[in-house]
Amino acid sequence: MKAKKILFITQEIAPYVSTSQLATAGREIPQATQESGREIRTFMPRWGHINERRNQLHEVIRLSGMNIIIDDTDHPLIIKVASIQPARMQVYFIDNDDYFHKRLMKDDDKGVEYADNTERAIFYARGVLETVKKLRWTPDVIHCQGWMSAIVPLYIKHAYQDEPTFKDAKVVFSAFDEAPTATPADNVERAVCFRGANTKAISAKGIDLSKPESLSQLAIAFSDGFIQSGNNETLTAFAEAQGIPCITCPGDKTAVPAITEFYDKITGSDEE
Repeated sequence: MKAKKILFITQEIAPYVSTSQLATAGREIPQATQESGREIRTFMPRWGHINERRNQLHEVIRLSGMNIIIDDTDHPLIIKVASIQPARMQVYFIDNDDYFHKRLMKDDDKGVEYADNTERAIFYARGVLETVKKLRWTPDVIHCQGWMSAIVPLYIKHAYQDEPTFKDAKVVFSAFDEAPTATPADNVERAVCFRGANTKAISAKGIDLSKPESLSQLAIAFSDGFIQSGNNETLTAFAEAQGIPCITCPGDKTAVPAITEFYDKITGSDEE
């Protein structure tokens, strides 16, 4: 079995946030994947409404302290960790005062989408990837769940492609019915550019960063596989047009046999 190490970069995990389809997927799919005999690492944002004391989050000093520059502004990276004891699953949290402290997920407490959601996703992607490098852990598959992880595939293919940690990794993106619908901020093109990940690479895929759907399209276009766990047929059609292998399955533990088989297919291990 080639796909032995799976990195989950997810948006929500129960019980740290309110129950939702994505929070259930974030909890059950990594847990069931681990129980199937594969090694995992799991990341999520440290959303502002997560109760750190109740959930026993603590900072990992040796992993924290890096500054991530986005659009010429430094943003300190803070890494926290907690364990879901019944699942024997450890979760790493990406934190930053500008993007997460006292802030909710996609929308504020009045239901208005944050104008810098794409920038938050950029910070999250780079924060996770830099942390995994420090962990010296090399994944076979990187499974991104939800819009907050949508920048990761682009960076894996064009910014971290020569890093020993990621150069052989395959990327899978799972879409749910929760992506931002507001127009991205004006600085999105400047903010997303990092190393070889630039607007030329993005436009070559026919993606317009000024459109609300650009986040999900970015994730799909630079992935090696797409999992539809929502009802957005437009995204499935986009994936098929890009020649990206697709499967449709529910976002819970019942989907794990199909998902792990998908991991093996895109890594080529089902042919061995």
